[in-house]
Amino acid sequence: MLVRPLRRLLGRPLAVSYFHTTGISWASRKVLKTFNLADIGEGITECEIIKWSTKPQATIQAFDPLCEVQSDKASVEITSPFDGVVKELLVKEGEIAKVGSGLCVIETEEEVSDSAEPPAAAESRPSPPAGSSASLVETLPPPLPLSDGPSSTRRLHPLDPNNTSEQASSSSNADRVFAAPSVRHFARQKGVDLGRLVPGSGKDGRIEKRDVEAALTRGPDTSSPKTPVPQSQEDVVVELGRTRYGMWKAMVKSLEIPHFGYSTTLDITALHDILPTLNAHIPTHYLPEKSRLLPPQSINPAALYPAPNPGHIPESQHYTRLTYMPILVKTLSKAMTEWPIFRSSITPSSSSDSSKPTLTIRQNADISIALSTPTGLYSPTLQSANTHSIYSLAGQLNHLSHLGRQVPCALSPKEMPKRGGTLTISNVGAIGAGDFASPVLVPGGGVAIVAIGRAKWVWDVDRGDGKGERRLKLGVSWSGDHRVVEGAELAAFVECWRGYVENPQRLVGEGV
Repeated sequence: MLVRPLRRLLGRPLAVSYFHTTGISWASRKVLKTFNLADIGEGITECEIIKWSTKPQATIQAFDPLCEVQSDKASVEITSPFDGVVKELLVKEGEIAKVGSGLCVIETEEEVSDSAEPPAAAESRPSPPAGSSASLVETLPPPLPLSDGPSSTRRLHPLDPNNTSEQASSSSNADRVFAAPSVRHFARQKGVDLGRLVPGSGKDGRIEKRDVEAALTRGPDTSSPKTPVPQSQEDVVVELGRTRYGMWKAMVKSLEIPHFGYSTTLDITALHDILPTLNAHIPTHYLPEKSRLLPPQSINPAALYPAPNPGHIPESQHYTRLTYMPILVKTLSKAMTEWPIFRSSITPSSSSDSSKPTLTIRQNADISIALSTPTGLYSPTLQSANTHSIYSLAGQLNHLSHLGRQVPCALSPKEMPKRGGTLTISNVGAIGAGDFASPVLVPGGGVAIVAIGRAKWVWDVDRGDGKGERRLKLGVSWSGDHRVVEGAELAAFVECWRGYVENPQRLVGEGV
């Protein structure tokens, strides 16, 4: 009974099924990309790698911190431009990277179109036998994943309720630390693992300096004790840091400038007398929040029309007491307005240019401030100082001092423009009790520099009809670029400045 059905099947055309695969519409491939150091500021050609925030084979996402770099002007945190896996770090910590050179190699995934079947696949497909009426049966494979590797999931925020205790461990928190470069540097100096402090007390879990200080108060972590390093009795060779080496090169170049020195004393007794009045009337927006005790007013001065809004004043510009420095800066800017040569700078020219040197006269008084910071010497600039009030200059000086105290230094190209100021002030009297100094000019540092000593009460025998008077005197020491400024011009300019310092009432008459 089975023979007849078998013959019937053998007599029919053979049904053949051909199987082949077809590519999906979109696939992915892994690509190695070299991330280059971009130009982070005008005039910056190289940077020092302070710290890497990642390591090889670590997964990184867009906007995650890659590293911290330090230039001649500021410290900058560089973030990743795309998602991927860090394959190699091309520059080690402490080494110098040129602008445009590679920092690291990151493996990323790119989507590619693969809708068309490759010709090779079509050629390798077997053809059906001639004369057969077999129908072709195409079997599609299951969709392929976009990546051969494990699927990457977005990391959980430190404050996410789904973030378990295992995820909050120090080993997995290393790439979820949110902290400013200054806080990272401070923690590294103190030996504190920021991964153990996640989440921090700042906004969105950011770790603040107070979190690191609290960790230091709790004591060292006994889970990973450190072996004390024995002190060596031999001499130690220390390599100059980035900022100090920049000062080295600047001082060597300063030997190319012929200096002319001039020293004198200024009578600031009148400034001393008006200082209490100025302190008693500091504008409210420059006062800290806790000091803004406004008396109740029965009449609203802005009832008819809103008063001018000074805008947002950062906390770093708040203060409660004026010093002599903003007044000295303001009076110096008034003298610079009368003397255009001290608002000038040497026009940069290429080495192939054989024409005579020229000077560029600026419309406003740009004054640089020599600032000694924990990371080195910087000279940020107060731009257009003649257009600011004494109170505004005091706030800007406070702000520059605040940025300089950060570790690493938080001064940016905004505070340190490439062309700098035409005059520089060095307040050496704030540190020591010296009266005079010998300040040094560097190329690009303007045409003159003044060192201000410590103010002292002295007995001036030339006053009081020969009987003498007790006066507050301030020693100032000038150095001028003798290629540009004549000695007589510098002396006359200082006397012009004296006219404003010793008679501050002139500021009122000239509208400050």
